[in-house]
Amino acid sequence: MVFNKVSVVGLGYIGLPTAAVIASRGIEVIGLDVSQKAVDTINQGKVHIVEPDLDMVVQAAVTMGKLRASMTPEPADAFMIAVPTPFKDGNQPDLSYIEKAAKAIAPVLEKGNLVILESTSPVGATEKLAAWLQEYRPDLHFPGQGAAEPNVNVAHCPERVLPGRVLEELVSNDRIIGGLTPKCCDRAIQLYKHFVRGECIPTNARTAEMAKLTENSFRDVNIAFANELSIICDELKIDVWELIALANRHPRVNILRPGPGVGGHCIAVDPWFIVDSAPESARIIRTAREINDHKPEYVIGKVKAAADQFKRPVIACMGLAFKADIDDLRESPALDITLQLANANVGQILAVEPNIDCLPEKLQNKNIQLVSLPEALERANVLVVLVDHKPFKALSSNDINTKVVVDTRGLFSRF
Repeated sequence: MVFNKVSVVGLGYIGLPTAAVIASRGIEVIGLDVSQKAVDTINQGKVHIVEPDLDMVVQAAVTMGKLRASMTPEPADAFMIAVPTPFKDGNQPDLSYIEKAAKAIAPVLEKGNLVILESTSPVGATEKLAAWLQEYRPDLHFPGQGAAEPNVNVAHCPERVLPGRVLEELVSNDRIIGGLTPKCCDRAIQLYKHFVRGECIPTNARTAEMAKLTENSFRDVNIAFANELSIICDELKIDVWELIALANRHPRVNILRPGPGVGGHCIAVDPWFIVDSAPESARIIRTAREINDHKPEYVIGKVKAAADQFKRPVIACMGLAFKADIDDLRESPALDITLQLANANVGQILAVEPNIDCLPEKLQNKNIQLVSLPEALERANVLVVLVDHKPFKALSSNDINTKVVVDTRGLFSRF
């Protein structure tokens, strides 16, 4: 199968880098997004998200005429869907973005096309995608939707990249490719081999879906152990950073460092997809999620206790992103802690986030100011370290020795 033109649906933190990398291989790429601002920005050769070197790759691809963005679907040889998959009330998966993507591309689908779901999804989502496409295009045949031989291929290939290293890992990481049929899998592998140096490993769609959920749930369980340990150590008056450093000297122990919770669109969300699919059996996974979801509340209690030491507390929340050195605020415990502190009227709240230029909408019209790190150090009497951004790591003990510090990242620990 020849891939002369690929359509990437959703130009966010995964879709845009994927589109740019494919375009850099000489394939024409049309990026589809619902945001006019994102479309206009990309067509100017610029980016609307922070990711190292992405701006250069996008600019080159746009300049060469291999990448352009649009709000209107166009025919293509392959369609890669990279839209959000959040959860609804009760932690149930919300597949509405996938359904909308299916409805958008259905009118331009043709026989022989390949449709790949990259969005991290609960088990069975790829089958639902095929069913929605069949509903919108009854003249075509999709796998699993009747006795006729499918003439459109559908597969699932979950993204497996680390923010801050997306361009590198899109190319170097192994990819798990699950087809609804073996032929679907083969077609998808042919596409990924255009830009992936890692191994393309074939399986079925359900296993591919579960593999991504398993990877993130494994991380979540390990983070929950560290976060629970930090709470226990506070209760027992033990330095958790020293304890972990000592325990990790065992050759078969590798405890992660605790934090203020777990954020991002993957680890903070995906385990709930497993819990939703097998609620009676996913006991450890559920408990880990509950521990990590509770950690921000615990941190807020520590900040309130610190603020009580001052008549006029000024609290600097250091970091809003869900991890270091990125601008991604999705499911960020740091952002949630900052918002809850403002809502509780604990004191004047200063937000320090070097990777954004303005406060996100949910923090606007609150008692929150976005300030620089030097201004925060000058004005605040309470520092709350929520993210270990590089500028924060560069601080010395002299910068903080007059402050009360709540350090959720061990930034100022000697261990």
